[in-house]
Amino acid sequence: MKYDVLIVGGGAAGLTAAAYTSRAGLHVALLDKQEKPGGLLQQVNRKGFIFDMGLRAIEDSGIILPMLSDLNLSMEYVKSPVSIGIGDRVISITSKESLRDYQELLEAIYPESRGEIEGIIRFIKRIMKDMDVIYGIENPVFKDLTRDYQYIFKRLLPWLFKFLSTIGRINRLTRPVEEFLATKTTNPSLRDMIGQHFFQKTPTFFAMSYFSVYLDYLYPLGGTATLMNLLSGYAQGEGLALYPCREAVGVDPEKQALTDSTGETFYYKKLIWCADLKSLYRAVNVNAISDVRVKEKTVAWSSRLREHRGEDSVLSLFLSVDESPEYFRKICEGHFFYTPSPKGLGNILREGLKELLDNFGTYPDSNVRVKHFLKGYFELNTFEISIPVLKDPSLAPTGKTGLILSCLFDYTLTRKIHEAGWYEELKKLCADYILDVFSESIFPGLRSKVLDWFCSTPLSIERITGNSDGAITGWAFGKENLPAVHKMQQVVKSVLTTLPNIFQAGQWTYSPSGLPIAVLTGKIAADRVIKELRPGKK
Repeated sequence: MKYDVLIVGGGAAGLTAAAYTSRAGLHVALLDKQEKPGGLLQQVNRKGFIFDMGLRAIEDSGIILPMLSDLNLSMEYVKSPVSIGIGDRVISITSKESLRDYQELLEAIYPESRGEIEGIIRFIKRIMKDMDVIYGIENPVFKDLTRDYQYIFKRLLPWLFKFLSTIGRINRLTRPVEEFLATKTTNPSLRDMIGQHFFQKTPTFFAMSYFSVYLDYLYPLGGTATLMNLLSGYAQGEGLALYPCREAVGVDPEKQALTDSTGETFYYKKLIWCADLKSLYRAVNVNAISDVRVKEKTVAWSSRLREHRGEDSVLSLFLSVDESPEYFRKICEGHFFYTPSPKGLGNILREGLKELLDNFGTYPDSNVRVKHFLKGYFELNTFEISIPVLKDPSLAPTGKTGLILSCLFDYTLTRKIHEAGWYEELKKLCADYILDVFSESIFPGLRSKVLDWFCSTPLSIERITGNSDGAITGWAFGKENLPAVHKMQQVVKSVLTTLPNIFQAGQWTYSPSGLPIAVLTGKIAADRVIKELRPGKK
C-alpha cells in the first residue's frame, strides 16, 4: 500500500493532521490501535448511561473553535461551568469575579492564613491576565494569512506586541507549583488544597492559570467524543483511508516503509507519528539507517526518551445512579472539583507512596499496607467529578444520573499490584473506598443508589491508548532535559524528529500538553507535510 501521507495514532493530533492533509488532496491513511479513532476522547454507552472516557470538557484556548471554523464544521456545545468544593462548602466558577468567592472559601477554612491567601489570589489574578493575552485571539495557525488582512492588522499585530511582552514572564514561571506555594504560605494544608489539583511538579504558570481554564470549558452536545467524531467523519469524507485495530511495529526510514501488527506494509512519502513517542523509536529499524549522522541522532534521542516517564495518570469510577439530575444540580455544576477534607494529602502522597513503592512485596502484610494507604489517599484527595447529564439531558435515562469520579493515581503502584495478582481486587477496593467517601460527605447515601459501576485505572489507559505509563498529558514534569519543546514561541519546532520524512504531533511533542496542543501540533505537522509535498499550497 502506498500513500502520500501515513499517520499513526487516531487521537486529536492524528485526526487533525488527517483532516488537513486529506483536504489538501493528498492520498492519506491513518492507523490506530483502537476500533474507533478518538484517542483519549472515547465514549461508552452502558445501558443508556453515556460516559466520557477521556476529557470531561473541552478547553478552546483559541484553537479548537478556530480549527472547526476553518474546516467549516459545526459542533453544538454548551458552556461547562465548574464548581469547587471543600468539605461541605461549594462555590460555582461563573466569571472572573468568582475568584473572590474562592478566596472567601479558603479564608473560611483557613482563617489563620488570611494574609497568605490574599497574596496567592493576587498572583492568580496576574496569571489570568497573562493567559488572557496568550490565548486572547484565534490562533493564527488556523487562519489564511495570505487573504485575511482584517485579521492580520486588527487582531494579530496588536496581539503580537502584547504576546511578546507577556511570554517572557510566563517562561520564567516554570518551577514546580509545590515550590512556588511553599514561598507563599507556611500552612501545609493550604498548600495541599491548592496544589493537589495538579500533577506533581506542574509548572507554576500552568497550575496557577487554572481559573482561566475553568472559564474556557465547553461541553459538546453528545459528549466530548463528538469532536473526534466530527474530525474523523470530515477526514474520511475527504478521502482518508482508516485502518483500525492496527499497531505500527516496524519503521524503515530508508525505504519509507511501515509494517503494522497484521504484517501489512505501508509505503509513505511522509509519516506523521501521533501516537506514543517511545513506541516510534522502538519501531524504527536503526540498523537500516545508512546516514551515520541521522543514525547517531536517532540512537541518542531514543536513549533520552527512555530516561523519562509519562505524567501521572488517573483512576476513574463510573457510576450509574438511581437519582435524578436535579438532586445533583442543587449541589454542584456538571464539572466539579471536590476535596472531602481540608487537611490535604500531606505526607500520604509525599512519603507514604514512596515507602509503598520502595518496599512493595517485601512485607508479609503488603496488601494491608496498600489498603491502608488507599483509604487515606481517597479520604484526603481532590476529585474531578463529571455529571454529563447536567450538561446534556440526553446522556442518561430519564430520572437517573451518570457520575464519573476521578483522581490522580500512580501508574507504578497500579502495575505492581497487577503483577502481584490482585488487580481486580484493587478496582473493587477503590470503588468501595470512593463510595464511602462520597456517601459520607457531599452526596449522602450515594452508595445505596448505585445501579452499576466500572473502574478505569492507569493500566486501562495504557492498554487502550498505548500511552507510556498511562499518561494523559505527555511527559512527567520536573525532570531536567525534558524531551519536548516547552516554550510557546518554539511550538513550530515541536513537530520535528531526528528521522527524514517523519514528523511528530500530539501530547508528547510539547509540554505542558492537552487537547489544544494536540490539535495545534497536528495542524503544524500537516502544514509542513503539505508544503513539502505540494509546494506553494497551504
